[in-house]
Amino acid sequence: MRVTLTRGGAAVAVCDQGKADVMGRSKTAQRRMSAGLVAAILLFSASDIFAFEGNLAPEIDARTGDYSPFVGRAYPDQVLFGDLHFHTKLSFDAGLVGTSLSVHDAFRVARGEKIISNTGQPVQLIRPLDFLAITEHAEFLGVATALKGSDPRLLGNEAGRRIYDQFNAGQEGRMAAFADIIEMATVKGVDPFAHLGLADSIWTDLLPVIDEYNDPGTFTTLAGFEWTFTPKGDNLHRIVLFRDDADTTSKVRPLSFFEAPDPELLWDYLAAYEESTGGRAIAVPHNANMSNGLMFSDRMFNGKPMTRSYAAKRSRWEPMHEMTQIKGDEETHPLLSPDDEFANFETWDVGNLSGTAPKTPEMLQYEYARSALKLGLKLGQDLGVNPYKFGLYGTTDAHTAIPTSREDNYFGKYQHTEPSPDRHNFDVIPAEDPALRIVTAQESAAGLTAVWARQNTRGEVFDALTRKEAYATTGSRIRVRVFGGWNFDADDIGVSDFVALGYRDGVPMGGDLTNAPAGGAPRFLVSAARDPDGANLDRVQIIKGWVDASGKTHERIYDVAVSDGRTIGADGRCREAVGSTVDLETATFTNSIGDSSLSAHWMDPAFDPAEAAFYYVRVLEIPKPRWTTHDAAFFNIPLPKTVPPTVQDRAYTSPIWYAPEG
Repeated sequence: MRVTLTRGGAAVAVCDQGKADVMGRSKTAQRRMSAGLVAAILLFSASDIFAFEGNLAPEIDARTGDYSPFVGRAYPDQVLFGDLHFHTKLSFDAGLVGTSLSVHDAFRVARGEKIISNTGQPVQLIRPLDFLAITEHAEFLGVATALKGSDPRLLGNEAGRRIYDQFNAGQEGRMAAFADIIEMATVKGVDPFAHLGLADSIWTDLLPVIDEYNDPGTFTTLAGFEWTFTPKGDNLHRIVLFRDDADTTSKVRPLSFFEAPDPELLWDYLAAYEESTGGRAIAVPHNANMSNGLMFSDRMFNGKPMTRSYAAKRSRWEPMHEMTQIKGDEETHPLLSPDDEFANFETWDVGNLSGTAPKTPEMLQYEYARSALKLGLKLGQDLGVNPYKFGLYGTTDAHTAIPTSREDNYFGKYQHTEPSPDRHNFDVIPAEDPALRIVTAQESAAGLTAVWARQNTRGEVFDALTRKEAYATTGSRIRVRVFGGWNFDADDIGVSDFVALGYRDGVPMGGDLTNAPAGGAPRFLVSAARDPDGANLDRVQIIKGWVDASGKTHERIYDVAVSDGRTIGADGRCREAVGSTVDLETATFTNSIGDSSLSAHWMDPAFDPAEAAFYYVRVLEIPKPRWTTHDAAFFNIPLPKTVPPTVQDRAYTSPIWYAPEG
């Protein structure tokens, strides 16, 4: 059908099969016209008189044949928040040291119910989570249950009896039992309980419970486990997540590092699972900041130069990285990003996970997400496959069965670090060398995973992770979307449904920009909104990383939207700080500064089509009291001197990548 709009006898618009050509109108106006004739009419004033050529009745919306423009709308339009790294009393390093809450308790509190914590305190989330994964440690699974139940299989084992006696000797004994098991794992690399069959029923009993709480459309549960590989105390842990229900996941058992002491063996396990069951699974590295340079190495685990095959397997099985959680934030480090004034955020950088080896500066480049993304570009240039083409998400790594991530509602990592006046100086990572010691006050209240999905189901959440349409927050429920394309205009950010435009003319976070037009440059549409129950926004930034023809990597930060009428200079930066409204004595702040939402259109001013690049968005809140400051106000105690009193929580989107053709 063809429709011509005329004014005063002159044609002003032509609509043909839902496509509009508007004389004298901007490209954005023409895009709006493509929704059909009704949209075209609305572009002109009500006083205009139009002559119509054509029959309007058969096809009001030329896109779908339906009046409703939302019929057939298939792109992700819901943001869901959840936690994908989480432990209950079933994990040895939770149950052994006082966690008494079960999987049932975990799901209840995640759904928004009030429960009683491990130390007898009422706790509730400000709002329910949308999804939760249970990821107990594969190693020593069942040991905590056997200790509490005086399992004769454990008591008949020499190491088991020793652990049992320690466990029943009060809090000090429990911590000694915990330390003994950690030493078995990280130093000796042995599991003296493997032949006892303690874990046989734990997994098969757990999976139906996870399915029981799965409520499609309302609350999603996922099964998983943690592969807790810690060679010589260096953290190489992965979280394994399954897309499937109990009937499928029960066909395998969690893989421990005692059976598979190499990431490639874990990837082989995932491949075998998918081949034998038809299911889906991924692995997600975490806490590279405690790997002492191993997690994002330019070599394979065996020390040999990385091969194309190895890079392809890592890219296939590890599409995401858990870049923020209770054991520190790992976006970047001040020594890696000296021009980034926000780089020193919740940083743990003194040693490895066991506190046995100090960190040296040359290790840092292999431990942080931004530097790993840059290294991935270089390896992709050399090997033809980028092994570190991962998206970003956040979790709590709670070992309390309580997924709290807000600064004002922080319930610690372990039972003995739940709220109390003296919780700030307990050892989280004990060390003979005091310089390598990490204490409770340094724990971060982070974090959360956000996914963009069509509905709240297990498949939708998992699929968002595999296509990297997900992002990390350090605990707040900041909403952020970004689209990259070649033809976006500045006024596109203001259209009534810029998301539809973004999907139609570009790619979302996690996507790839291809087919660069001659003389063109990537253009981005970004929209961010504050947590409705949280702090206003300070600024929105785009972080660019790229590799040049000589193989040298680079990074640059661009402020693309800032609050309070501040200005962005010619160098792309706003040097004026947002300020602070925090009252340290009362642990309060006001939203009298910052903006509730920020949006931007940005074009890369230094784009070279011959250079591979990535772009991700960082959204910063205004300062608010850190959880340690809330403790000081609540318990009337001094502020700890080991951490700052305020925090600027933030969100990090998964990147959008560009690779030159050929």
